[in-house]
Amino acid sequence: MPVRVSEFSWQQTPATIFLSLPLRGVCVRDADVFCGESYLKVNFPPFLFELFLYAPIDDGKSKAKIGNDTILFTLYKKEPVLWDSLSVPGVDKEMMQRIREKSILQAQEKAKEATEAKAVAKREDQRYALGEMMKIEEEERKKIEDMKENERKKATSELEAWKECQKKADGQKRVQRKEKPLEGKQAEETKALKPRGLPRKAPPTRLPTRGRNWENIFPEKLKEDRVPAPRSAGSIQISFTPRVFPTALRESQVAEEEEWLHKQAEARRAMSTDLPEFFDLKEEERNPDWLKDKGNKLFATENYLAAVDAYNLAIRLNCKIPLLYLNRAACHLKLKNLHKAIEDSSKALELLTPPVADNANARMKAHVRRGTAFCQLELYVEDLKNV
Repeated sequence: MPVRVSEFSWQQTPATIFLSLPLRGVCVRDADVFCGESYLKVNFPPFLFELFLYAPIDDGKSKAKIGNDTILFTLYKKEPVLWDSLSVPGVDKEMMQRIREKSILQAQEKAKEATEAKAVAKREDQRYALGEMMKIEEEERKKIEDMKENERKKATSELEAWKECQKKADGQKRVQRKEKPLEGKQAEETKALKPRGLPRKAPPTRLPTRGRNWENIFPEKLKEDRVPAPRSAGSIQISFTPRVFPTALRESQVAEEEEWLHKQAEARRAMSTDLPEFFDLKEEERNPDWLKDKGNKLFATENYLAAVDAYNLAIRLNCKIPLLYLNRAACHLKLKNLHKAIEDSSKALELLTPPVADNANARMKAHVRRGTAFCQLELYVEDLKNV
């Protein structure tokens, strides 16, 4: 049970009450103050101070100052009158409980109202900020539109000026074209009037100096002949000679490529279908390529054991095809048969010789699968040698 405190001092004016409460050596941080219109409580364990006020006060304006082991309350009355006493006389337990509950409810309602008011103010601030942002964006948009409009007007004016210049140039060309037939007629009339005589050497022609009518000395036909006519449109077909080896001959792998192609051809011919154990098989089941495609489909459906069986039969039919060992190594990796995966990858690398561009992708897959198996077996030194 807390120890109730009854030692305090107070003074009053018609509008204010000053109340001083000693803390009895308790730490200031442990003091808990609650103030309502008709109820005041200070809890500083193990002590408790309660006061049921004589008249209501304005708890919103009232203040509490803690310091020097004392709490000094400044309580503002709602009605400016002098009180006969600080607390209500003759208060029983039921009335005390009602006052406590009423004060707590009022405090909760005020806190709720304050929270709602804060939320409303926050929404108003957000709405105002959003409106200001929209105004700024609208101003920026308007500024951009004005700039676009000015540029459009400028471009339009420049285009109109260019059109006027083109019209003037076209008018001058038409005038010059009209003058051409008149000059041709005058030249023909002059030739007709001259008497025909014996031919003689023509004197060397001299270029006229610039004068008043120097432009009309040369006929317009000569000027036109100097400018060639535009070419007619057409298409040109170009065929390039195919180049098998783009590198220089000293750096090419012609010999290795031919050896690889020869090995591939021999591998296709190395079939052993004449064994008695293959007599009961169907025609397509004796084809290693068909078995390889079958194993690939089974691998895609995650039926790895059946895929291994298909690759095994294909290898028994033809043991010179490196892709069969390579695909079977992938199945062994999925089945965690790591040593078998290493063996199949190594066998595939033996068959993928000599190393050329055509088998580079297959060799890369073989190294990856063998390295994966080494890594899962924690044989890191062998894995590095694989690289």
